[in-house]
Amino acid sequence: MNVLKKKIGIIGGGQLGKMMILEAKKMGFYVVILDPTLHCPAHSIADEHIVADFDDDIAIKKLAHRVDVITYEFEHIGVEVLKELEEKGYEIYPTPKSLEVIQDKYEQKKLLKKKRIPVPDFIYISNEEDIIKAGEKFGYPFILKRCRGGYDGKGNVVVNGVEDVKAAYERLGGRYEELMAEEFVNFKKEISVLACRGIDGEIAVYPVGENEHKDNILIETKVPAKITKTLTNRAMNLANRVMKAFEGVGMFCVEMFVTDDKKILINEVAPRPHNSGHYSIEGCITSQFEQHIRAIVGLPLGDTSLISPTVMRNILGEGSKIGEAMVYGVKEALEIPGVRLHIYGKEKSFPRRKMGHLTATGETLEEALERARKASEFIKIYARGGK
Repeated sequence: MNVLKKKIGIIGGGQLGKMMILEAKKMGFYVVILDPTLHCPAHSIADEHIVADFDDDIAIKKLAHRVDVITYEFEHIGVEVLKELEEKGYEIYPTPKSLEVIQDKYEQKKLLKKKRIPVPDFIYISNEEDIIKAGEKFGYPFILKRCRGGYDGKGNVVVNGVEDVKAAYERLGGRYEELMAEEFVNFKKEISVLACRGIDGEIAVYPVGENEHKDNILIETKVPAKITKTLTNRAMNLANRVMKAFEGVGMFCVEMFVTDDKKILINEVAPRPHNSGHYSIEGCITSQFEQHIRAIVGLPLGDTSLISPTVMRNILGEGSKIGEAMVYGVKEALEIPGVRLHIYGKEKSFPRRKMGHLTATGETLEEALERARKASEFIKIYARGGK
């Protein structure tokens, strides 16, 4: 079959799905999405849109019948139906096998530890007594996590002392949810590395990005990261080892902690293009989204070289209201050299929702950083009437 004639199915029509489609369309691919929201960000550029919930197994099978390869823009989806489809011969990337492990943070960490990849110390939690034992093992504070479903800090609680145990257990639904405890890492920097694996096993690794979070939401990514050459090489090598451990196909993001001048620990792995990789659209020869499409259809992987220092900043919903999204400051932001704007097209804005991002390039990282932060002062998104 002519590779470019393959039809691609994407579970999810949010911003990541939209940016996948933008790259797929440059190469002429036909794309079908599945998303419960009619006017989701990817709707206007998809060839077909199956409007259905993400846990609708019948709809996912319908998607499979219409396409040649399935991918997804987030990992919190039912893996059993994907495994069933794969057994029947459908191509799904990243593979359901890698997705199943990554969905469970405890199993994810177990696999990484088994492969001798450095991770924070962790234990499984069955009851409140286990949380007390975690405090004895790690000291305070430490992190209590749901094994499944958390993102942007949701599903995590910092336990500062024995007096927090009961509340933390109940807040995370410990009687009904699987939990794990993890040592608190007093890191110096948060970094991430994008990596992609082709169907033939080829691996491409991107430059190291340095991330800044606020209230557990990514605010800024700077590339290249301001770390030593030794740490840069170590981070990229670890990302390569993670890809081999999961035997995944497609884009993965490996989030890491830098604890000192020599040590890096793996925080989490995401089996998809990632927020911290948006810089690659303008910053690299091959963006993470083009790379993902190349990988899942069986094309050669592209050059991951950094074109110039790049800074990405997320654009979050402002104010306190929920309503029709209104964008302000576009003209002023785009008057700044090297600035590019990405508005996702979400109909409603609410506080802290990811509504878009901007990138700035420059001759130096300092120049790119100054441009990005200046532009972010202008670009604001509010619910109508909420400014």
